[in-house]
Amino acid sequence: MSIKTAIVNGVATIEIARPEKKNALTRVMYQAMTDALVAANTDKSVRAVLIQGQPNIFTSGNDIEDFMGSPPRDEEAPVFQFMRALVTCEKPVVAAVNGAAIGIGTTMLLHCDFVFVADDARLAMPFVALGLVPEFASSLVVPRLMGHVKAAEKLLLGDPFTGAEAVECGMANAVLPPAEVVSHARRVAERFNNLAPSAVRESKRLMRSHTTAQVMETIQVEAEIFGARLRSPEATEAFQAFFQKRQPDFSKFE
Repeated sequence: MSIKTAIVNGVATIEIARPEKKNALTRVMYQAMTDALVAANTDKSVRAVLIQGQPNIFTSGNDIEDFMGSPPRDEEAPVFQFMRALVTCEKPVVAAVNGAAIGIGTTMLLHCDFVFVADDARLAMPFVALGLVPEFASSLVVPRLMGHVKAAEKLLLGDPFTGAEAVECGMANAVLPPAEVVSHARRVAERFNNLAPSAVRESKRLMRSHTTAQVMETIQVEAEIFGARLRSPEATEAFQAFFQKRQPDFSKFE
């Protein structure tokens, strides 16, 4: 399955554990993460959720072969279930990011409450390079965090950025040495064992209440365009180039 879950000291851990494939995410893995989030949300023993990858990589994003073999066609696709589960999780979600966080590896961080990144972390949202459009409400949240011109670098050009830049723009809390990221994130998550759980949940709800509906609406709008883009000639060229290990040629498109 390549998703490991555990509940230890009040923290539900979701570990992306497929290093041989650069932690690329499949439909089965999205479903497993969704199930873990839903379970954590209703388990009274869980005070916080920790999402982590491997020591050298968070996730390279979607497994392209799995993704193209069965692309998401409606809102019940596992990837969209995962998005809804993360956005609506009532408990604090902490992310620990080592190495690369590509595509949804970056956009999922927009919906976590705490994000800690390694000093060697590299984040990127290269959707346009694949003939696609932003997802997970990143077209809404990233410009709000960075301003339009910086968001254009990340979403239109797909420029990668460092953990320090993520902190600077408000996407992450702190940059740490790689060996300290997970342990620090866990310590933060465990602090909620000593805080009033209902007060935490209500405070998180209040903090997000004015944006949740808009985020969910944006996810839906992006998904419709994303789905259409998957069937576009540009995306076909981009994915063929990926599998053929060459640069895509968009010169014939208008």
